[in-house]
Amino acid sequence: MLFGKHVNKFYLKYFWFFLFGIIALVLVDYFQLEIPVICRNIINGVQDGTLFDHTEKLAKYMKYLAFIAFVMFAGRFSWRYCVFGVGARIEGDLREDMFIHAERLSNQYYKEHKTGALMALFTNDLQTIRQCFASGTVMLIDAVFLGGFALYRMFVCNWILACLCLIPMSLIAVVAVIVGRVMEQKFKVRQEAYDSLSDFAQENFSGISVIKAFVKEINEIRHFDRLNQNNYDKNIDYVRYATILTVLLNAIISSIIAILFGVGAYFAVNGSMFNGHRFGGGELFEFVEYFNALVWPFMAVAQLINMRAQAKASYKRIAELLEENVDIQDVNPIQVDEIYGKIEFKNLHFKYPDGSNDVLNDISFVIEAGETVGIIGPTGCGKTTVVDLLLRTYNVENGQIYIDDMDIMNLPFKKVRESIGYVPQDNFLFSDTIANNIAFAYEEADSEKVEEAARIADVHNNIMEFNDKYETILGERGVTLSGGQKQRVSIARALIKNPPILIFDDSVSAVDTKTEETILTNLRNLRKGKTTIMIAHRISTVEDLDKIIVMNAGRIVGIGTHNSLMEKNELYREMVRLQSLEKAVEGGEEE
Repeated sequence: MLFGKHVNKFYLKYFWFFLFGIIALVLVDYFQLEIPVICRNIINGVQDGTLFDHTEKLAKYMKYLAFIAFVMFAGRFSWRYCVFGVGARIEGDLREDMFIHAERLSNQYYKEHKTGALMALFTNDLQTIRQCFASGTVMLIDAVFLGGFALYRMFVCNWILACLCLIPMSLIAVVAVIVGRVMEQKFKVRQEAYDSLSDFAQENFSGISVIKAFVKEINEIRHFDRLNQNNYDKNIDYVRYATILTVLLNAIISSIIAILFGVGAYFAVNGSMFNGHRFGGGELFEFVEYFNALVWPFMAVAQLINMRAQAKASYKRIAELLEENVDIQDVNPIQVDEIYGKIEFKNLHFKYPDGSNDVLNDISFVIEAGETVGIIGPTGCGKTTVVDLLLRTYNVENGQIYIDDMDIMNLPFKKVRESIGYVPQDNFLFSDTIANNIAFAYEEADSEKVEEAARIADVHNNIMEFNDKYETILGERGVTLSGGQKQRVSIARALIKNPPILIFDDSVSAVDTKTEETILTNLRNLRKGKTTIMIAHRISTVEDLDKIIVMNAGRIVGIGTHNSLMEKNELYREMVRLQSLEKAVEGGEEE
């Protein structure tokens, strides 16, 4: 059994299951030790010739055996259902706790922890804990009750043979403790090797198109082979110690059985007396059966030590996840009925939690509710970081970001996110239907609204070309669609919310200029009176917007309309000039 603040609650929650399961298991342990008694009486009756003179005695033995068989059948079914059922329930509850907590963790956590390692927690480690609660409980109860019952009866039957058994049997516990401690470390190393293998495989499957494009299959296979070999070596090392433990236990048990038959036969031949009864063939059989019943509890102790060592290692890894600090939390939040969309940054400085330098420096600007604003600048200048902070994916100092003149750190972060429609750069889509991807913000969405959002995003016609249309199942991460189609489905997913604030993070970069113009025209008609922020690299995306914010190296270097920036901002003029040259070159090549 396993203890820790994240699992202790399950003992109380499933107390009645544990109780009934343990009662059933103890009954089975008791009644199975009645069988050697009946067999002893039958053997002795056959030897002295009295059994067949009293057939009613034989019938009584048979009825008792039948009763024991029924009790053991019912009892084993009951304890398996209760105890093993509890193990499965605890696994499910703990997995749900882990998933809920994982959903609350910040983006920074997932930058520092790989997906494959996290998945190992939800699979291998949880399975180990389930076995500890299920099989571990059975082993513990058997070790205490079956072992105690059997040992008591052994001393009643022949105390000398019982003492002879205990001396070598104590070696089992010593060996199990020593090897068990080593196996805990071996198991931890084995799990870490599996983490690396799982993470590499997951990353390769996600990036299979890149691997094929660069013809790197052989290289990746070699890398996988090294990780697989390391995983194999760590598993073999672990199994080696487990095998050593098993072999030592079997050798000790075999030696004890040999001693029992030798010394027991001597007592039986010489008619020795124990507890007022002659020790004969029936008693020798009875004693050996008690010893066989005692072997499992001692073996269970060894396995329990081994299993608990594994479970402790797995629990520590799971506890690290469950105890990971949730960075984004509400502290005395203001209750707000509605957000209208005014945004203000005041002298914002920001660096990532794992960074040493500021990525944003002295950022100040105001976006009035209903404005459509573009943010433009070289790659890596901090444009995406600005919108990440608006979404409260990171914490900032008080008094640096305001929404509707309220400090964003005082607003409920769920309210903030619900009020923002976001189209990210990576355009992540789920392995679900196109309709469900577009309607992701809702439990259920009207098909007409889904179609309307798709039309505004100019992706409706593309969807209708698929055999299953809006019910088309997308591959992992939306691989079924082209880059431009993925972008437009992501745009439709944000538009269907019709939020007061809409953010596009370079979200039309994969579409042609004609499609871009269609989307922008639709947005102008749809988003009147609502705040829209468009991060872009193309000047054509932002030149007709109400206001353009120009960024460079984490700073704002210009704010204004297209015309005013062309007059006053050198960086903006240079970007326009370079993109005009690119457009001219592309046009010349087409001719």
